[in-house]
Amino acid sequence: MSVRIGIVGVGRMGANMARRLRDVGETVAAVYDVHTENARALAAELGCQHATLLADVTAASDVIFTVVPDDAAMAAIFAPEGDSLLVGAAGRTFINFATLTPDVHVEVGDLAAAAGAQTLEAGMASSITQARNGTLYLMVAGDEATFAAQRPLLEKLSASVRFVGSAGQAARVKALVNMVMNINTAGLAEGLALGEALGLDLAMLREVFSQTGAHSRVLETDGEDMQNRDHACFFSAAHAAKDSGIALALARDCGVVAPLAAAAKAQFDAMVAADLGELDKSGVAELTFKSRRPRELDPD
Repeated sequence: MSVRIGIVGVGRMGANMARRLRDVGETVAAVYDVHTENARALAAELGCQHATLLADVTAASDVIFTVVPDDAAMAAIFAPEGDSLLVGAAGRTFINFATLTPDVHVEVGDLAAAAGAQTLEAGMASSITQARNGTLYLMVAGDEATFAAQRPLLEKLSASVRFVGSAGQAARVKALVNMVMNINTAGLAEGLALGEALGLDLAMLREVFSQTGAHSRVLETDGEDMQNRDHACFFSAAHAAKDSGIALALARDCGVVAPLAAAAKAQFDAMVAADLGELDKSGVAELTFKSRRPRELDPD
């Protein structure tokens, strides 16, 4: 029998996960978002409940997906008092897809357990297209028996599901994935910017990169967009800045020096400061190409 699924956070990722679940025959029972119009429109599209209270999502669902942007949003939806997903949560399973600091995932797991519920964290190393097509790469952590029970559902969203350990571990792995990705993105933008300044053909340069040690997944996903200034958002610069910060905090806690991660974060922070934070992370090229760089960011 199909379980009832609630989804909290129906922005670009959450909404497309909901559509994918509908397409494969799962029952999306309720959706919720602080941006109520997003949730109202999606509920009408899917023919499900538009919940205006978090407690209503829990009441309507057996499994609740959360896809929220940051630690503060996660704390708000799992508040110990007032309207909260924890109201009437006994017997429910929460699968939390947000990129958060590991301690927050652990804290949420403890709060849910106290309410009689189970939790998993599921880090996504993919983007909007993969959410819609059900080809996400998922890194899952938590109780292994809970993972085994929910794996068939997770597999309907993913091309690959990897169990990585106890609560907090998926958040650590995801932080490192995004740290390296963000470093590669900032580095590629600098390489292409220097290529332009040297008068090189950038299509040629990207092809050479693809056949040499300069090749990376970021080159495949962002290289042409950087050249063509196509920064339609799949993973925002603001999220890149946030996730780089999570990784740097982990590095500090471990006594690891991470100058490249710090430099990449500084670039994405500069995008946010220049009101470019809602561009895709490929928009970091707007800071590195001499012909594009905002005047206020020019070196003295």
